[in-house]
Amino acid sequence: MILVTDPGVYGVGYRPLQHADWNGGTATDMIFPAFLFAVGLAITLSFARRIERGCSRGKLARHVLVRSAIIFAIGLALNGFPDYNLHAIRVPGVLQRIAICYLFGAFVYLAAIGAREGSAGRGWWAIASVIVVILAGYWALLKLVPVPGFGPGRMDSLGNLAAYVDRHIIGTRHMWRYGTTPGFGVTYDPEGLLSTVPAVATVLIGILGGEGLRSRWSRGRKAAAFAAAGVALALGGWLLDPLLPINKKLWTSTFVLFSGGISLLVFSALYFTLDIKRWKWWTPPALVFGTNAILAFALSGMITVLTDRIHVAARNGETLTLHRWIYREGFATWLAPLHASLAYGFAIVLFNLVLLYPLYRRRIFLRI
Repeated sequence: MILVTDPGVYGVGYRPLQHADWNGGTATDMIFPAFLFAVGLAITLSFARRIERGCSRGKLARHVLVRSAIIFAIGLALNGFPDYNLHAIRVPGVLQRIAICYLFGAFVYLAAIGAREGSAGRGWWAIASVIVVILAGYWALLKLVPVPGFGPGRMDSLGNLAAYVDRHIIGTRHMWRYGTTPGFGVTYDPEGLLSTVPAVATVLIGILGGEGLRSRWSRGRKAAAFAAAGVALALGGWLLDPLLPINKKLWTSTFVLFSGGISLLVFSALYFTLDIKRWKWWTPPALVFGTNAILAFALSGMITVLTDRIHVAARNGETLTLHRWIYREGFATWLAPLHASLAYGFAIVLFNLVLLYPLYRRRIFLRI
């Protein structure tokens, strides 16, 4: 995601490293749902271990509430950095969505499976049923509920129900400033209120994946099951696209299915590579970022903001942002614009890696 958010020139980059303009999906669009899928996996693995050590559901629930509040607060702090103009601070955000989805996903897990002896099998079906209800309900809301002034079934950036709800509850001053519709200004937020509901289903798919990982099946059977489930979900989302477009900004039900399927396929490949074949020589950079994931996200966001705020003098006397200066002086002089933009992004990724590596080497992991 750091590579995606830090190109040398915004809007200049390879198609897989850009979000879809509206409907459809790119490799970049699969990153956020994959993170939520991983949150679901982590819920299952972490909670199962703590329950086995005698931790009660009540204690786990209190931990979830506190952790969700902290993650949400960090997201708000990053949104406001460095000005903290409360009259225009964006309220939704990536970490805010993660916090909310983690909260509800964890509570569903505790209600369906947690600490109930012999309830795992029934819990699978309960969680699967919740996923179906969420996706069917959200589908019905988007397609059937009339939006004042627009009518039902509008799926554009102005007239869809999710955007309408955000404008009237959050207010455009506190929404994503790039969520615009030509001629109307800010009209939607990709991490808004209503579209967060189906994102909970993405976490629940991850929880089911985690339960599969904890099953007594052989490793080969697990990898095959993850792959088969991934194909089924991705194919289902793709086939249903004509009825409800795959759309990350609205987090449509078809997007949940398609991205959930991609996450399962990637997880199956990683499980086969790491747990079955034990090919781990390539993993250290991922471990550096993954063991301090929240810190990595916060740090990269601050670096992105600061490089666009700090100004330096160029050799010709022109004043440039640090971002523009590094790109122009370090990459644009010897690379074509498309390649220079990508090289700058890789440089920022490496810079973040260098900052985080000392913590990893000293086994310092900042947890919430």
